[in-house]
Amino acid sequence: MLPMLHVLEDGEIRQIKEVRTELADILHLTDDDKIELLPSGKMTVFRSRVGWAKTYLKKAGLVDNSKRGMVKITERGVQVLQGTPEKMDSEFLLQFDEFQTFVNGTKTETPENVDPKLISPEEMLEQSYQEIKNSLASDLLDQILSMSPDFFEKLVVDLLVAMGYGGSRSDAGKVVGQSGDGGIDGIIKMDKLGIDEIYIQAKRWDRAHSVDSREIRNFIGSLTVKGARKGVFITTSKFTDTAKSVAQKPNFKVALIDGAKLVDLMIEYDLGVSTYEKYTIKKIDHDYFSED
Repeated sequence: MLPMLHVLEDGEIRQIKEVRTELADILHLTDDDKIELLPSGKMTVFRSRVGWAKTYLKKAGLVDNSKRGMVKITERGVQVLQGTPEKMDSEFLLQFDEFQTFVNGTKTETPENVDPKLISPEEMLEQSYQEIKNSLASDLLDQILSMSPDFFEKLVVDLLVAMGYGGSRSDAGKVVGQSGDGGIDGIIKMDKLGIDEIYIQAKRWDRAHSVDSREIRNFIGSLTVKGARKGVFITTSKFTDTAKSVAQKPNFKVALIDGAKLVDLMIEYDLGVSTYEKYTIKKIDHDYFSED
């Protein structure tokens, strides 16, 4: 916020995109810094922080943003800079009644503590979402490990069906998982016509027991016996580096899905999880307010 105010201290009305360019130079941002995305992938971290810096300064009465896409320092903003503040964060802005009202809903004599984090509300929201998701992923993996190996073999076929392989559960995949299956736990069609098939190996192992290269070689051997060249090896644990290397063997396409990736995919495709709450974030529809 303080660098933004310095960019505007000449009193000129500036375009937001112009301010962003100057801030990037002042903060010595690299090209990688400027294109780093929020976890949602919908906006860059830099653009988000510039936007919220402008919003906070506006709510504190230090800048004016009455014209869309433009910003200008106010008389109060000029006075603040004359005091040569060393830093500017949410705690600093609480000295202004308007910002107290923005934060707490009302002006208070003893405002609630505002954590002066150097991140935008979008980042805080996404961090909270990620914490909830991480907790769900851990609980989901624990639940899988408590189930039987037979259930796990069914689960991995269900997941691939949920991801769009082969159409319906009855048509697309089948669980093998019996003695004499040649190290193959499941088979799934790549498409609804069943022209090609993917073979599956499923290992419901404790997280401390990593899948090594020997297991991958055995799986590739099983694919060779079946005359297949495509397979998916899914485990609740992890793969060693040598196992990952072996999976990249020429002439075979073997996808490796470890426990972390497995639960991420289950969450993404709503397998074994359900939605219990939704929060809708809204913004102004500027087209509605256009008088052109």
